[in-house]
Amino acid sequence: MTALSTRGTETSEGPSSLGAVRDRWARLRRGETGAVPVVVGMAVIWLFFQSQNANFLTARNLSNLVLQLGVVGILAIGVVLVLLAGEIDLSLGAVSGVCAGLLGVLLAQHGWPTWAALAAALGLGLAIGLLQGAIVVYVGVPSFVVTLGGFLAWGGVQLALLGSAGEVRVQDSLVRSIANSYLPPAVAWTLAVLVVAGVAGAAWLRRRAWAGAGLEVPPWRNAVLRVAGVAVAGAVVVAYLDRYFGVPYLLVLLLALTAGLGWVTGRTIFGRHVYAIGGSAEAARRAGVPVNRTRLAVFALAAALAALAGVVSVSREFSVSTGTGGGTLLLEAIAAAVIGGTSLFGGRGRTYHALLGALVITSVENGLDLLGKPSSTKDIATGAILVLAVCLDAISRRRRAAAGT
Repeated sequence: MTALSTRGTETSEGPSSLGAVRDRWARLRRGETGAVPVVVGMAVIWLFFQSQNANFLTARNLSNLVLQLGVVGILAIGVVLVLLAGEIDLSLGAVSGVCAGLLGVLLAQHGWPTWAALAAALGLGLAIGLLQGAIVVYVGVPSFVVTLGGFLAWGGVQLALLGSAGEVRVQDSLVRSIANSYLPPAVAWTLAVLVVAGVAGAAWLRRRAWAGAGLEVPPWRNAVLRVAGVAVAGAVVVAYLDRYFGVPYLLVLLLALTAGLGWVTGRTIFGRHVYAIGGSAEAARRAGVPVNRTRLAVFALAAALAALAGVVSVSREFSVSTGTGGGTLLLEAIAAAVIGGTSLFGGRGRTYHALLGALVITSVENGLDLLGKPSSTKDIATGAILVLAVCLDAISRRRRAAAGT
């Protein structure tokens, strides 16, 4: 009883700083690395390119880096959702291309209102996801085969949509502004304050819910550090980007998507079902999880995100072509998810991992561009980083298995 009472007292007061460091180190040794490797890798990459070219960390280049990040980042979030459920979707690049093609054709050739064309493009992505997911879930065809077929089929539909011209210019001002407009400084600072207030409010509500349920409440220090970290990061980002044109709308969109889907996967029943299915679909089914409906929803949501990536691509390029969504885009999105820390084996990862991984890939490409390196060098570097990330994931899995976690 005395030991239990002492432990309870120590928990309520919070462990010492030394104890917290030891606990963190023990978790790292067990393979629970989280985002630590990718953050360290990001710091190394940025320092290296800054040492090679002093323009890398300028406000102008970092603003361009955010714009380059948009398409891959959004697509990678969709990849993370599919991987969490233990599946794969090889059609997401083609889906973004065909949805971008539909948007361009409706706006440029048929004169549709902007809202209707955007709704049609996003709706097409959702419908494709539902179709492919239904084949996987209810027919029983492996997702690799279904989405590989989708990759080929939707690429053909894109070619048919764009016709012999192969490219459609988009003049719509609203679509163009998505990836080419910036927040006024006052709006950016107000938004940053609201985000910090939201994080603080969520932390307070979470602690209140834990206390109301009779659960152990972590020390206040953890919540304070989290809120302070968000506040400092937000202030640095806004102040730095305001030295150029300001905070891009696209950055706000990326952060909103990451936070929103992070809440869905981490705080809702649907999210817990996704992780359970990725860990073991049969065990989840026996536990009463609606496996088929959840997997179908994941494919639909991922394809809708791919459609949104297509919209951003049109906005970024002011046009859509037969090459939109093609090339190495899908491979970069998958690489971003894995580099960020999402497991290829399902059941482990976070949506923000997609953004971190995409930032790694985009930073490497951006830095090599500044150094005047050819595309071949960028592909080699991205491939090497991907293999390294998969190796780290495999080592991490073995350590967790040996530790019994």
